[in-house]
Amino acid sequence: MASTGSATTRSKAASPRGKRVSASKPVPRHEALGLSKEVLLDMFYYMLLARSLDERMWLLNRQGKAPFVISCQGHEAIQIGTVFAMERDKDWFLPYYRDLGMIVTLGVTPREVMLQHFAKGEDPSSGGRQMPGHYGYAKHRVVTGSSPVATQNCHAVGVALAAKMRKTGEVTVVSVGEGGTSEGDWHESLNFAGVHDLPVIFLCQNNQYAISVPVPQQVAGGSVAARGTGYGMPGVEVDGTDVLAVYEAMKEATERARSGVGPSLIEAKTYRLTAHSSDDNDRTYRTREEVEEWRAKEPVLKYRQYILDNGIASEEELAEIKKRIDREVNDATDWAEVQPDPSADNTPLHVYATDEERSAAYNS
Repeated sequence: MASTGSATTRSKAASPRGKRVSASKPVPRHEALGLSKEVLLDMFYYMLLARSLDERMWLLNRQGKAPFVISCQGHEAIQIGTVFAMERDKDWFLPYYRDLGMIVTLGVTPREVMLQHFAKGEDPSSGGRQMPGHYGYAKHRVVTGSSPVATQNCHAVGVALAAKMRKTGEVTVVSVGEGGTSEGDWHESLNFAGVHDLPVIFLCQNNQYAISVPVPQQVAGGSVAARGTGYGMPGVEVDGTDVLAVYEAMKEATERARSGVGPSLIEAKTYRLTAHSSDDNDRTYRTREEVEEWRAKEPVLKYRQYILDNGIASEEELAEIKKRIDREVNDATDWAEVQPDPSADNTPLHVYATDEERSAAYNS
């Protein structure tokens, strides 16, 4: 299990006069991980960008301008910490519907995010044909997701098997919520990956509720990470509200996969701060007191305080990042809203083969 505490260096040697040498000052966690100020502030930028886009999506939905929201709020540390631990121009990503933070960190722009949210014709995921949260961006090595829960795990092991056979050194990471770990596809995928020592990381973003079902009624034994042993891989539990803890755990899993040792299962524990989706009323199954208790330790504010406490940046520097993000979100919203809707003329595109495609397949 990845350590989430501060790295320290202590000396127990005695001085020539017999006095114990005092312990040295604890090394800040980011220094122990080799992370520069630039990287740390990039992490903060993407966490806050994901949060800001998500909040704007809710406003647009409540205004009747967008059909659906499935929120990443509370998951930002998991998603940003994961991407920073990977090689973005080499590795493969199979997100699930809540992975907005992962997507923007991989390079999807706020404008592209809003194109999908408004279901516009130039939406790079599906041309406005799929509901929000169904991501697929070939140039960012993001494999298109499906609506059935946990099916992306089967796709992930296929991608990882291909990487192993081709000896490319690529690593695949696939996300799922803890509810998805009850699906047969998830178990079959872990078993296949364990048998074949595939370079894949199974990331479970445990936010305590599979829609309205709490963990004790969803996960027998209470631990997703504990299941890794049964499939021949380490199962690591990590604080999903702590971006540095997630980065450390994912970095270890990535190095394990890339070196040919095999897969890992990471259970990152957090809490979703919103309802399951814009169609859900979470007041029917959890109290406001519970939600507010978790809000006090949510990942964006938690990481912001770490930055200030460790002198990484000032209040003024963080305020400038917030202003930049506000401009980007406003620009993306205003621009995407007036873009053309999908055309009825190309409805069959990517659904039915064209005459040219059928001919090429027949003659190949």
